[in-house]
Amino acid sequence: MGRLRRRMFENGASDIDGPDARYDIAYKRVKRIKGFYVHLLVYVLVNAFILISIFNRSMFGDEVFWQWQTWNTVFFWGIGLIAHGLSVFGRNIFFGSNWEENKIQEFMDKDKNNKWE
Repeated sequence: MGRLRRRMFENGASDIDGPDARYDIAYKRVKRIKGFYVHLLVYVLVNAFILISIFNRSMFGDEVFWQWQTWNTVFFWGIGLIAHGLSVFGRNIFFGSNWEENKIQEFMDKDKNNKWE
């Protein structure tokens, strides 16, 4: 989303608050989120199929199931999925933009309630 806004400001478009521009930004964001969830679904289905097929070909305690070749697809594709998630949801997925302020307020309220006054 940053590239779109930067491009609009570089081209002199000051009507970013217009309904059409806001709709376009929201539409692109929804498409990116949908693309991530489709990627997540494909990741789960394909890796479940791979692991179940390898499990069915070998015994559970067999060393074939626990070899690196069995798990490398899950591992490396998982890294790509994490990168995709970070590109869609941003780096503030766990700590939102107001997280610090909310925590400070929570601690201040907690300290105020614990006074002996």
